[in-house]
Amino acid sequence: MATRRVILLPGDGIGPEIAAPTVELLDAVAPAAFEFEEHLVGGASIDAHGTPLTDETLAACRAADAVLLGAVGGPRWDTTDPSRPRPEQGLLALRKGLGLFANLRPVRPVPALYDASPLRREVIEGTSLLVVRELTGGIYFGEKTRTEDMASDDCVYTRAEIERIARVAFRAARSKVTSVDKANVLETSRLWREVVLDLHAREFPEVELEHVLVDNAAMRLVAAPRDFDVIVTENMFGDILSDEAAMLTGSLGMLPSASLGNELPPNHPDSTPGVFEPVHGSAPDIAGRGIANPLAMFLSAALMLRHGFGLEDEAAAIESAVDRALADGLRTPDLGGDATTAQATRAVLQHL
Repeated sequence: MATRRVILLPGDGIGPEIAAPTVELLDAVAPAAFEFEEHLVGGASIDAHGTPLTDETLAACRAADAVLLGAVGGPRWDTTDPSRPRPEQGLLALRKGLGLFANLRPVRPVPALYDASPLRREVIEGTSLLVVRELTGGIYFGEKTRTEDMASDDCVYTRAEIERIARVAFRAARSKVTSVDKANVLETSRLWREVVLDLHAREFPEVELEHVLVDNAAMRLVAAPRDFDVIVTENMFGDILSDEAAMLTGSLGMLPSASLGNELPPNHPDSTPGVFEPVHGSAPDIAGRGIANPLAMFLSAALMLRHGFGLEDEAAAIESAVDRALADGLRTPDLGGDATTAQATRAVLQHL
């Protein structure tokens, strides 16, 4: 197995606490397969360099085979002053700089954690869905204006942006794609619906397609999550819905993600390095206490193995080890237990 170069961006808060055991896990599942190079991002980079993402870090990420990120943000960098840098700007710049337009967030409640979810077991049992979120367009990247009494954020989507993210969703679907929009109000959503319909008719007529308004989708996610296979939606809707979907698993600490660029297969010489990160934030309230749940970071590493390098067996080994550790009773505080980060790491390693 050739050595892969992975840029490690621990970030802020609990990020460094979950990044280190993830390196240990990857070295165990694929010995000598990875070369890690650590860089600062987010608030840590602001403190050191005055910017949440330096040109040098972005260049290193572009030259790497994959990027593994912990978390960014925290109250010490919170500001409403548009002239001051925020940690989250580093994450957005990284996605834009690498052209990572597709964010994949698999949601699969583990049977051992059915009772940890705020929803009843019979509601979530058998759920296995994928949220495909458009990541580099929409209101997060539109033109922004600000005066003392007025602010605006422009939401813009092009036909090409919508078509490429919809194509990712159709290719990932087992049976059905649910396209989520707000076409009863927004022009961007009306274009979104039109483009998805056209692509479906041209390239994927064998896949079932449904259109759901975002408010209805939010309700259905907690009322009947088994009805979903693949959900595809724009940037802000995807951000909100995937966090809601995380509660099906019992905790944000269980949800991984993969951010991908071009549609080339893993290991292709022209493929874009993906960014793999847990969906949860930096959890500054528990940072430094050694009780952060590392499982979403572990599962993000599994997505890196699968989508970044085509190492399906190694990815499945990590996912199986996490499942079995939970079945044996592993519970971190966010899951109602008292296991530390170190204890959770040992439990997964023992089942690897």
